[in-house]
Amino acid sequence: MRRPVILQILTASLLLALMYLTQSAFAQAKAPATDKPASNLEIIHEKLKADKKLIVAKYMDLTESEAGKFWPVYEEYQKDLQGSNEKLRQLLESYAADYRNKSMTDEKAKKLLDEWISLDQDEGNRRSAFAPKVLAALPAKKAARYLQIENEYRIMLRYELATTVPLVQ
Repeated sequence: MRRPVILQILTASLLLALMYLTQSAFAQAKAPATDKPASNLEIIHEKLKADKKLIVAKYMDLTESEAGKFWPVYEEYQKDLQGSNEKLRQLLESYAADYRNKSMTDEKAKKLLDEWISLDQDEGNRRSAFAPKVLAALPAKKAARYLQIENEYRIMLRYELATTVPLVQ
């Protein structure tokens, strides 16, 4: 089955954002800090959020009543995910610094692994807590569809990270 064009666009946007993040995080040369990279990353992040919402809107086919109940729940979940995404960003930046400086120790690797596992567990807990809210806002089939879209998005994010972040040395 071919992936819909909209999902391909989202994947490309996500890939660009991750490439930008990992290239800047894992760059060998240290450049002086400026506001421009942060601004570019913020622009990419905002575009990804808008693209994701567009995809969700397209594939959910919500009635007006469903939309009124669903979008506040969606926004709450996205805001909650921002905390997880920020922790992941900090974890990647910490790893990038150790990678650049060739300063990874067994202790740092253990801490990295523990934080990564904790992030995965938090994500599962967040999904478990969020699913009933979606089910309260939508019929079960539409709730399942949304959670599937959200899951595919997270899988693409994890896959792109896996392919762009270098292995621990």
